[in-house]
Amino acid sequence: MAGWLRRERHTPDYDPAFGDRALAEGRQDMLLGRWEGARDLLARTPGDWDRRSHRIRLLADAAAGRRTVDLWQASEPHNPDAAVLRAETEVMRMFAAARAGEDPGAERLDSAAWLCHRAAALAPADPYPWVSLVALGRLYPGGHPDMHAWWKELLARDPYHREGHHQALRFLSARWHGSYGQALNFAWDAAAYAPDGSPLAVLTQVARAEHYRHRVAEEGRGSLGLSHHWSDEQARRDLTTALDKWITHRIPGAQDVADLNHLAHGLTKAGLTERLGEVFRLLDNRATDVPWSYTGDPEEQYTRWRDQTLPR
Repeated sequence: MAGWLRRERHTPDYDPAFGDRALAEGRQDMLLGRWEGARDLLARTPGDWDRRSHRIRLLADAAAGRRTVDLWQASEPHNPDAAVLRAETEVMRMFAAARAGEDPGAERLDSAAWLCHRAAALAPADPYPWVSLVALGRLYPGGHPDMHAWWKELLARDPYHREGHHQALRFLSARWHGSYGQALNFAWDAAAYAPDGSPLAVLTQVARAEHYRHRVAEEGRGSLGLSHHWSDEQARRDLTTALDKWITHRIPGAQDVADLNHLAHGLTKAGLTERLGEVFRLLDNRATDVPWSYTGDPEEQYTRWRDQTLPR
């Protein structure tokens, strides 16, 4: 067929807010030095820990390079939302420093931990300050000694907190303070105990993707065993479990786009394409860079599999 007759496929939609327009506007306000939008946005999500955690992370990401959230907390020192967002922003600043090759040092890390504890005191029901602490704990040499206590506090507030489990998984990974076996065992336990419809069923795919990334970085793509990393019998069982336990009973969540991309990627790598169309239909052309970027050009892979699965 002549090129001009071919129907053009839409490029994937890379929206970090995952369609949350209010969040996108709040992020833009943060970048412009306005904190009132974030205040109003977080005030509208009490008790919705899933959506609230997505909003806090994205707002903190926008705030990390600005002083906007610091000004908000200074203006409203007893506002629990300001304290929670400031704590998460400070944790992100510590990670940014570490990525830049700086050593945050014990004093700065302890200062960030203090902000998290202060947020927890101002918002005692909110699990997010404990999520921030679990994330921060990775930056301490050998891991912070209070990690177990922080994890218990988080679970007491939300035993199936999606973001909290993802942060704990990273702590247990070989890249940080554990091993692939520890991370995968944690993911299996989380998937087994989570109720039907929980996205924690996909945590095994996250563990698999992060370990693949770590091994490629350490050993190169030719590393022994990597060719079967995605497609051994256990990987295929985990994917089937995720489909049956999550997709079949799925309750829409704020970060489903990220989890659906992990699931779609895992299915393609394992050769389990029979139900791939179901996942791509739920994605509705919404893509994330991770985990596709771990195995090649992310847009090319996503588009190729989308087009093969959902032909026009």
